[in-house]
Formats: sequence, structure tokens, C-alpha cells
Amino acid sequence: MSYMRSVPRVWRERIIKYRLIGGACKDCGKTFYPYRKACPVCGSENVEQKKLPETGVIETFSVVRSPPTEFVSQAPYIVAIVRLDDGTLVPAQITDVEPDEVREGMRVEAVFRKYREQGEKGIIEYGIKFRPVVSNE
Repeated sequence: MSYMRSVPRVWRERIIKYRLIGGACKDCGKTFYPYRKACPVCGSENVEQKKLPETGVIETFSVVRSPPTEFVSQAPYIVAIVRLDDGTLVPAQITDVEPDEVREGMRVEAVFRKYREQGEKGIIEYGIKFRPVVSNE
């Protein structure tokens, strides 16, 4: 059975998902993604939303070859931990590249892509994924 998300929840999360909005703790200085009302490091509720950089590097990654049912059509796909240019770690899917071309340290940039679709008449969710930065050299 696949997980069904509600229209109101998808609507509430759209700004944070579409614009790569994270959090910044005013007490300990930690930045984090996704945004939440309490700092995951020190527990302080003295946090504010912060627009995060849209470029970074792949810290580590994995190729998903046996995905959950709702993502079978995307397999194989790459999930990674991306270290943004300000140091914030972001879990993300890597797109627009073959699995055997991905490597740790690869420069990536945020792009707007479809996450999932809940059947023919269901919700279509969009958000940020990352793709390799194309060098102009």
C-alpha cells in the first residue's frame, strides 16, 4: 500500500520545498534542512527560515535499485547527502545523470522536478532535486 499525502499538506509545504528553505538557529548558529520549528542540534525554538544556497557537493550517495512501490518507475535512482556551499547538509535525489557517473565530491545544483504522482487523478508533488553542474570550460 502506498502512502497518500493530503492536498492541504502538500500545499502548506510548497514554499519550503520549491525554494529550498531551511532553518537557522539563532542560539547555536546551526543551519538545517528541511525547516522545522526547533533546532535539531540544541533544541532551541529560536529559529528562523533561511534561503539556502542552490549549489554544493555530493558527500555520499547510494543507488536505489529496489525502490518502494510508488517509485518503481524511477528506478534505478540516486539518493545523496549534499553539502551546500554554506555547509548545510541536505538529503536529496540526484537527477539528470546515470548512476555510474555519480561520484563523491561532484558539484551539483538545485533544480525543480517532479517528486511523485499519486495515480492518474491524484496529487502531483514537485520539489527540489539536484543535478551535476555542467562545466563551461
